[in-house]
Amino acid sequence: MASASSQPSLAVGFSSFDPGAPSCTASSASGIKSPVASEVAYASGKPIKKTGHRGVDSSGETTYKKTTSSALKGAIQLGITYTVGSLSTKPERDVLMQDFYVVESIFFPSEGGDLTPAHHYNDFRFKTYAPAAFRYFRELFGIPPDDYLCSLCSEPLIELCSSGASGSLFYVSSDDEFIIKTLQHKEAEFLQKLLPGYYLNLNQNPRTLLPKFYGLYCVQAGGKNIRIVVMNNLLPRSVKMHIKYDLKGSTYKRQASQKEREKPLPTFKDLDFLQDIPDGLFLDADMYNALCKTVQRDCLVLQSFKIMDYSLLLSIHNIDHAQGEPLSSDTLQVSVDTQRLAPQKALYSTAMESIQGEARLGDTMETDDHMGGIPAQNSKGERLLLYIGIIDILQSYTFLKKLEHSWKAVVHDGDTVSVHRPGFYAERFQRFMCNAVFKKIPLKPSPSKKFRSGLSFSPQTGSSGNSCITYQPLVSGEHKSQVITKVQVEPGVHLGRPDVLPQNPPLEEISEGSPITDHSFSPVVGKTLHMLTTSTTLEKLECTESEFTH
Repeated sequence: MASASSQPSLAVGFSSFDPGAPSCTASSASGIKSPVASEVAYASGKPIKKTGHRGVDSSGETTYKKTTSSALKGAIQLGITYTVGSLSTKPERDVLMQDFYVVESIFFPSEGGDLTPAHHYNDFRFKTYAPAAFRYFRELFGIPPDDYLCSLCSEPLIELCSSGASGSLFYVSSDDEFIIKTLQHKEAEFLQKLLPGYYLNLNQNPRTLLPKFYGLYCVQAGGKNIRIVVMNNLLPRSVKMHIKYDLKGSTYKRQASQKEREKPLPTFKDLDFLQDIPDGLFLDADMYNALCKTVQRDCLVLQSFKIMDYSLLLSIHNIDHAQGEPLSSDTLQVSVDTQRLAPQKALYSTAMESIQGEARLGDTMETDDHMGGIPAQNSKGERLLLYIGIIDILQSYTFLKKLEHSWKAVVHDGDTVSVHRPGFYAERFQRFMCNAVFKKIPLKPSPSKKFRSGLSFSPQTGSSGNSCITYQPLVSGEHKSQVITKVQVEPGVHLGRPDVLPQNPPLEEISEGSPITDHSFSPVVGKTLHMLTTSTTLEKLECTESEFTH
């Protein structure tokens, strides 16, 4: 079979790329693509770079397994149009176990056939995996067949410049709704095996940060199999992203390379986040709880599938910076192109919907349009929108991964490398996200909770887990330094651990009018209780055993 690159680059009925779209190639007036600046120089007509199966041919166009990107996009659109149309003629029914293993195949000759139209590409075969199961998934996310076809096949797909470390190609639909990604053989095979469990998980919980898979296909062209998956789009083009992170919770070599930092929107990593945002990102308490609960639930699912090495993609839109940024000619063009983009139509596709969160604007946000992002703040009080999702979940803890972890553990701390057993990986991932990355907005103290005599109180929890009120005097000057010095040598106080509270004295040792002499108790608490029992301004203030237990 001849190479697909010998055919014209555009199919009949498909227009050229929009110049304002973030594609890897720009369109000229004649419709012929010109290479971008970083891909102009060549040696002997051969590609200057190749990552995995992804390369660039002599004309400057991206190739994948020697098939040009334009030919691949045309084949994808022709194939999806046929398979979705033929599926709509079949009656809907419950998904059966055998539906997960069905593979349908259709041949597309360039001259056309009884069921397929003529096209300007080389002959290719299009395979659809588990069509009935993926139809159920699309229905679960509220995606009608007409909308699915309109999004993916009515206008040309837009190629994204950034490719994965494995050299995957990424396309986004013109309405910003879907992402198409090329998969390696082992990833596609693992996703097929994952489908029954994925079906079970989505039935119980459609709100998840895990990828939403809408279709799995394969294009056979030039003797090569090019497997692709259709997913939800995490990063809408209508929102300018100011910074982006790929976070795993590990620290071994988790820093963006110099080559990555030179990109217009580089993807930073864990060490970069700890350096750039050491205080973390602050969320409303309800939003924080919903996010951490979702992360915990998703990690449990991934652990049950023995999946590891996944990441949290975190992209940040800074509202305050965006309002003060001047609009360049490129920004104006992109702004015009994205004005027609409507909010994402698929259910549970935005970050807000995925964590079951509600936009609590208040002091955090001053806009009614959160654009699907999660409202947050940084330590400077700047208003942010967070776009998040768990990505790269098609990596199982295989024997080779175990060997990789063992080898890295020899030369480095095994607990800090990214490759680890699923249980440990999930625990470390949750701990990093909910302790270092996301935090609750600190509560402001209320002036009404202060005594006129200069005493303040705050709720504390005793060793039994019950809450009581602990009073503390407002000390200053020499007395304050004495108290601090004494605290440092007290054995009952855990220095540097604000989460460990001082022990409470046994109730039978507290007698009215007598100070606490047990040195295992905090001097601040002891001093305060003594002051309260001898004070004439607070009469009849008693701390009975029933009050402490309640």
